[in-house]
Amino acid sequence: MPDPNRRARSADARRWMVVSSGILVAGALAVAALLSTSAQARAQAAPVNQSLPTISGSASLGKALTATSGSWSGSPSSFTYQWQRCASGGGSCAAIGGATGAGYTVVSADVGKTLRVMVTASNEDGTGQATSNATSVVTASQAPTSTSDPRVSGSPVEGQTLTSTSGGWSGTSPITFAYQWVRCGTDGGAADGSNCAFISGATGSSYKLASSDVGRRMRVRVTATNSAGSKTAASNATSTVQSSAATGPPRNTREPAISGTTTQGQTLTASGGEWVGAAPITYAYQWVRCGADGGRPDGSNCPAISGATTTRYALSSADVGHRLRVRVTARNASGSVIVASNPTAQIASSGPTLPPGAVKLPNGKYSIPVTSVSLPARLVIDGVAFNPNPVRTRRTTLTLRVHVVDTRGYVVRDALVFGRSTPILTSAAGEQRTGTDGWATLSMVPRASFPIRNGYNVQFFVRARKQGESLLAGVSTRRLVQVRTAR
Repeated sequence: MPDPNRRARSADARRWMVVSSGILVAGALAVAALLSTSAQARAQAAPVNQSLPTISGSASLGKALTATSGSWSGSPSSFTYQWQRCASGGGSCAAIGGATGAGYTVVSADVGKTLRVMVTASNEDGTGQATSNATSVVTASQAPTSTSDPRVSGSPVEGQTLTSTSGGWSGTSPITFAYQWVRCGTDGGAADGSNCAFISGATGSSYKLASSDVGRRMRVRVTATNSAGSKTAASNATSTVQSSAATGPPRNTREPAISGTTTQGQTLTASGGEWVGAAPITYAYQWVRCGADGGRPDGSNCPAISGATTTRYALSSADVGHRLRVRVTARNASGSVIVASNPTAQIASSGPTLPPGAVKLPNGKYSIPVTSVSLPARLVIDGVAFNPNPVRTRRTTLTLRVHVVDTRGYVVRDALVFGRSTPILTSAAGEQRTGTDGWATLSMVPRASFPIRNGYNVQFFVRARKQGESLLAGVSTRRLVQVRTAR
């Protein structure tokens, strides 16, 4: 007979195994949950960028740039940097070897490129990375360029002191200046003073005239230097250095000067300068109109302006684009001398600034090259003329003249003009360029299909465009016109 106690013991064992298994499974799930929560906590604690790193400094050759790490969550304990050289648009970046600090000095390989910095933030739970925005395109340092000549002030008389400015300069800063005074002949020497005698020790911005300077004219040569090179510019020559004695014919000790605004319609005023010599000395004035180069130092190759013989002169349209001088004649019983002022700046028009290449036409309008027309300005066909009109025979060449301006009202030259009948009833004329007056001429021969009948019109498609642009885009324009026909 089966043992009932044995069956009870077996059932108890099975119940214990089920309970034990449940406990083990629950424990494993609890451990797994704890591990997952711990891993998640660690992943969330790794640094996360909140604002991008930044770069400060000038993106120019030889300049120092400095990176900030940006802001991060996760309390980073350290940062590392890697500078990158990128294309001008900011893409296609490559790490720069050895450039792993917060500072970086721009090198020649960077010119024409942009720069970025990638920052890696680290803490005990991991790392995070972020990259700055790109700098502007790196430019090379520019050597000094003179924008206005040095200017000498003071009386050119023995014993007096002359003082010079450094002139105006552009180029990469910092720029330093060195001075050298030179002694020139009565013609003033070369414009840059290169054929004038250097005066030993005269290397400051001021110079006291000596007896050896009497009868000569002085210049100062200023050499500007920066990291990219150096350039020398010279002042205008002074008038002839005079002896300190106040006898004899007039001698200029301070050249005439012109003041006022160099714009059409404004009035300029001349001072006669300063003179020595036997008294009394009288003065006469003559304004002269020089080219853009300012003419000769004494103004002798500049045309005299009729009637402009006082100390004041009102600028007219004829002066626009020119530079003016005033020539002062000093006269006493011992003789006379003519000295000219320095030239003014180029006289500006009182109207708006003209586009490049503008020329004034006899009718008062301005003609500009089509290259000076850019969006939003557009070309406009404002005039067409057929000859003959009406067309009475197919045996006569048909001429179409087209006039082109732009939306600003300037006459446009060198625009490419095309015309054809629609449908095609004539030979093709090909594109023709507009002349200085804005007109282009197209010649076509009527075909046998060209209708000759009373009360009939033939339509033509006309287009004007800028060379190099799309036929239907850019500043181009199109227009439909027609010519009458008759028997």
